[in-house]
Amino acid sequence: MSQKDRVFQEAPGKKFEFDETVAAVFDDMLNRSVPYYEEVMELIVRLILSREKEGLRILDLGTSTARLLLALHNTAASPLTLRGVDNSPAMIDRARKKCAAFGAESIELIEGDLRTFPIEGEDVVVANYTLQFIRPMDRPALVRRIYEGLNEGGEFYFSEKVVFEDRYLDKAMIDIYYDYKRRQGYSDYEISAKREALENVLIPFTIEENIRLCREAGFTHVDTIFQWANFATFRAKKL
Repeated sequence: MSQKDRVFQEAPGKKFEFDETVAAVFDDMLNRSVPYYEEVMELIVRLILSREKEGLRILDLGTSTARLLLALHNTAASPLTLRGVDNSPAMIDRARKKCAAFGAESIELIEGDLRTFPIEGEDVVVANYTLQFIRPMDRPALVRRIYEGLNEGGEFYFSEKVVFEDRYLDKAMIDIYYDYKRRQGYSDYEISAKREALENVLIPFTIEENIRLCREAGFTHVDTIFQWANFATFRAKKL
């Protein structure tokens, strides 16, 4: 059971990391920090399951507490091969406990480095709010490996915080997002403390940069399937 996110009520004194403190409150943090998180998860689940292919192989990179995999497991009409990878031991531990509690022990959860984890024979790869935590110089190689590891007709779904080249629009979007966080109960101090902790840890791209990242990896069809302010979700298809 996720606790209420109070991580940044006091200055953390370190950069943001996915340790036990964050893992314990992560589901609440997502619900209150990422606009339309549940709706985006539902959208991705429905699009994946619309393929109507039995035995789909699905890999979730940066699976955190396995929310997407559990949603797929609980919704699918036929068995799926579900695997999740995360480099945080605390997140994987939480994910395993959640899957056990929901009777979803068939979900395979692996602690591993996303930059080197082998990807092969997958029908779908998902990376929700994950690439933004990978160093920009390492992202092209990772997305290329995702492309190469997908079967023909495979899909790559990913969600990202984004920035805008127009600095006035970018600032307006950030202000709108911070107003959203205030409505979720975060104080100005918590918002400021988290922003400082994430500096140089979460490095967002523009929408155009994310699309170009996929095209340069080999994907020919790349679409933005959801956007709210400075959050966007993409689908890239391998033909």
